[in-house]
Amino acid sequence: MAEKEEKFTPIDKLGEFGLIDHLTKEIKLIKASSIKGVGDDCAVLEFLNKQTLVTSDALVEGVHFDFTYVPPKHLGYKSVVVNLSDIYAMNARPTQIIVNLAVSNRFGVEFLEQIYKGIKLACDVYEVDLVGGDTTSSYSGLMLSITAIGEAEEKDIVYRSGAKPNDLIVVSGDLGGAYMGLQLLEREKAVFMENQNMQPELKDFGYVLERQLKPEARKDIVDLLEKLEVKPTSMIDISDGLSSEVIHLCRQSKTGVRLYEEKIPIDPSVYKLCEEFKLTTTTVTLNGGEDYELLFTIDINDHDKIKANPNLTVIGHVTEESDGMNLITRDNKAIKLNAQGWDSLLNKS
Repeated sequence: MAEKEEKFTPIDKLGEFGLIDHLTKEIKLIKASSIKGVGDDCAVLEFLNKQTLVTSDALVEGVHFDFTYVPPKHLGYKSVVVNLSDIYAMNARPTQIIVNLAVSNRFGVEFLEQIYKGIKLACDVYEVDLVGGDTTSSYSGLMLSITAIGEAEEKDIVYRSGAKPNDLIVVSGDLGGAYMGLQLLEREKAVFMENQNMQPELKDFGYVLERQLKPEARKDIVDLLEKLEVKPTSMIDISDGLSSEVIHLCRQSKTGVRLYEEKIPIDPSVYKLCEEFKLTTTTVTLNGGEDYELLFTIDINDHDKIKANPNLTVIGHVTEESDGMNLITRDNKAIKLNAQGWDSLLNKS
């Protein structure tokens, strides 16, 4: 029986404005601060008595993702989440996004529909409005750039620069899963390229694959800290690897750190895969990146408020700058931390 041919509608059949209208026709505004969204020269927003936060991030085919194993709907979802994570990392809440898409003619309208389904799903989950953007042509591949906008009371915003000696270093969730998910996908891709009759063996690795393909921003942690009446002294999200993010906090705060290897939270599936790939879990968690967990410091007097919470783990403490930035190994040796995580100017998928 012949396979059903997939529908392919050329982008130029709709034209730029027709394509935007088509892709955004299901978008509804829900935020009071969204006065005007898609359909005019500019979005119109109104923020009353709060400060506005703006962040932007681009995902480029061949650098940040590979369509061999990244479904377009997942890409749309992830592109929103990685930007919202930056808003949450400043103890704020996202309100709107703007989507810019550059695409070559090898992609049809149906493919872009799937990307926008992922974008809309993320907007629904995180309760943000899509209020504008641009679609243009690309000579090669696809590029998706999201600008996220958020709001917060001035007193609630947390910067990277507020850590002080004796503060505790806390991380949400667990680390290393996204990186091992990527290693697994790259391995199965290599097998497939050698023999396209081979089916990928992925059924037992759902957790790490989801961490890579469909990460979640930690909105819940911002809500949790507010409920616990804990305001971090500094905060950042873990996009480039734990070591890089710890170093960012220390440099901005002009402090040192003692990070304890044995305290880093790791899912059992990551241990299993690290053994299979002959990688150390410490290397993976320090340098892997894309976990999008929140890393933050708190005053030591707030320890009792968070110590019993299963979502949070204390992994070290802040020291004087002169003490340096060190990883304390399981055998109690101090090793200087190095930023060996993702560098967007040097790395590619």
